[in-house]
Amino acid sequence: MPERNVLGGELATCSADPKTGFERDGCCRTHPDDRGRHELCAVMTDEFLAFSRERGNDLVTPRPELQFPGLEPGDRWCVCLGRWLEALEATRAERRPETTVPPVVLEATNAAVLDAVELETLEAHAYDV
Repeated sequence: MPERNVLGGELATCSADPKTGFERDGCCRTHPDDRGRHELCAVMTDEFLAFSRERGNDLVTPRPELQFPGLEPGDRWCVCLGRWLEALEATRAERRPETTVPPVVLEATNAAVLDAVELETLEAHAYDV
């Protein structure tokens, strides 16, 4: 059975270039070995990339041994659900810019994230094409 997105439809591809997802198949699928829950498709911003680096996860530097090309603002990527929520909280608690929370591509975000974040919150941060 195909995985569903947060809107109830079939899970769309997040990004084929750069190739994202836990299995690098372009989709933010669930996977039993994915402790980071790379289930949320987000559009990278300068502020999120800096925030993630501050928190110990450098998403800018390429890591070929992990099939990781390094990201730039505007790239779509399956981010760790916990890091996205951490960025959301930081915008509230630390008064960081709203762009610290990268916009969410709802059609490519796995419905599994709804156990941790409300659809209304995701919609408030939805990516506008």
